[in-house]
Amino acid sequence: MASKYKHVFAPIRIRGVDFKNRIFMAPHTPLLSTPEGLVTRELVDWLRMFARGGVTTLCLGNCSIDIEESNDQGFQLDLGKDKCIYPLSLYADMCKQYECHASLEINHAGEGVPFEMVGHAPYSSSSWISEDELARARRMGREPIPCIEMSKEKIKETVEKFGMAAGRLKRAGFDIVMVHGAHGNLISQFTSPLFNKRTDEYGGSTENRARFAIEVCDSIRRHCGENFVIEYRCSGDEIAPGGMHIDETIEMVGYLKKHIDILHVSAGLHSDPMGPHLYFRNWCQNYLMEHCYNVHFARDIKKAHPDLLINTVGSIMSIDYAEEIISKGWADFVSMCRPLTADPDMPNKYAENRPEDRRPCLRCDTCSRHLMTPKPIFCAVNPMCAMTSELRDGIVPKAPAKKKAAVIGGGPAGITAMQTLLERGHDVTLYEKTGSLGGNVIGAAAPSFKIDVADYLKWLRHTAAQCVQAGAKILLNTEATKEILDAEGYDALVIAVGAEPIIPKSIAGIDLPHVHWAPDAETGKCEVGEKIVVVGGSAVGCEAALDFKNQGKDVTVIEMLPEKMGKMNLMLNSGGGGNELMSIFKEKGIPIKYGLQLTEVRPDK
Repeated sequence: MASKYKHVFAPIRIRGVDFKNRIFMAPHTPLLSTPEGLVTRELVDWLRMFARGGVTTLCLGNCSIDIEESNDQGFQLDLGKDKCIYPLSLYADMCKQYECHASLEINHAGEGVPFEMVGHAPYSSSSWISEDELARARRMGREPIPCIEMSKEKIKETVEKFGMAAGRLKRAGFDIVMVHGAHGNLISQFTSPLFNKRTDEYGGSTENRARFAIEVCDSIRRHCGENFVIEYRCSGDEIAPGGMHIDETIEMVGYLKKHIDILHVSAGLHSDPMGPHLYFRNWCQNYLMEHCYNVHFARDIKKAHPDLLINTVGSIMSIDYAEEIISKGWADFVSMCRPLTADPDMPNKYAENRPEDRRPCLRCDTCSRHLMTPKPIFCAVNPMCAMTSELRDGIVPKAPAKKKAAVIGGGPAGITAMQTLLERGHDVTLYEKTGSLGGNVIGAAAPSFKIDVADYLKWLRHTAAQCVQAGAKILLNTEATKEILDAEGYDALVIAVGAEPIIPKSIAGIDLPHVHWAPDAETGKCEVGEKIVVVGGSAVGCEAALDFKNQGKDVTVIEMLPEKMGKMNLMLNSGGGGNELMSIFKEKGIPIKYGLQLTEVRPDK
């Protein structure tokens, strides 16, 4: 049966390269290469689940054109020497097994290259000292080092390095590459007036500032030939004072488009002069932000340049959105990363008209936070992320012997355990002492702005219903007592009862009737008044405060930690939404009083 998502699954040919659909895996950096930047078997196994899941192109992000002066993080792929070709061919060959195209986002970080990684000052379009370098210097206890303005000879050398890097991809069996011209890396340090202060033919006008990018793309064409697709990544708007804005981006694309095949439209800068959190906000939207965040930039560019193929990215959380975007002519492709990490099989599910089976992404940033550690990617909702080498085909193996198993707890862990036990061939009964499945996700999904978590709760219950259809038993309003479990004679128990809230019983008055656990108040299990004090300034407390404020209530948050530590605690425990919450609190006038500890609750207060 044909998919009803006909625009998403329409094939297209570009320069003799056939793409089976319009779904790209957005550039991402799983940090599974060797320290010298070579592909590993673990990396190929990680990528396999996405290729097998149905994307047409799979892109690894932030790959350096040479490790000596262009890389800005450890364990990123490097294309600076021929020894990378054979390992890269393993990646390309794996993708071909699934009619998928392997791609890399090739990059030179420019000013963003740390002195500590290369042993010399970094290169850029112009010379300056960034906020990032000031912070690095403070951390390392050294003087800040200004970046070096590239000479014309250095520009020529770097342009050739981009071409040679892409040429190595071609020799490894690739037929597409992404050029990273976004987010304040070297190429955008040339295109953006925020960074480029040159007075020669590479600076000044928009056309001049586009020259370096054009020369890079032309170098790639020379090295890779005509039957090779060049995708160019830009920030549709840098969203920074003095940076590129959408009108100038549209002008720049006019000079660039004859030299590329696909324009990938992102947004923002990692060297944002107003703070790095704004870059992460634009690059990796948090759960408080709208879906399809950057699509309007892609739409505006497509309207101005209808003859150019456009790829859009940024919180495109499902293929339902992708179908709308492409059918309305706003873009020709969509790129996803976190939604595919949550469910690599999403393209295949939609191709088979099974959208309800999509495992939703929470936008909790469990995956993207690995970049700060660094450590391999994990996902809060997809346990298979940690099993890609052990279960290369994505199939949970059947157990050698069928057993009778009980799962205690009907939250996400319990439902996932039930599903896995069924797949392994066991008889499963799940016990949930309340009348609803979902566990603590029910409270987490209660605020109206927690749309991703609400979507996940719906999926959990759908998955539980599928398990019942497959033979599992679910007993609601049933506490799994020792007597019940002994009587049933289970071979195995899976304890998945979830986390208990921290309610300090030592505080006088904590059991008074006007004191409530935040999720109980948010889900309507109790009534709250019009004037509310929320105790605890981390994620749960701040989200509850915002929810009550949106209902028109007078809310104050108190947090026992001092301000600096309290804000840091919120950042670490809010799934990437800490700065967003602080901005919303300021906008809505929700006070947070730091350094205050609740010691007593009185009947009248």
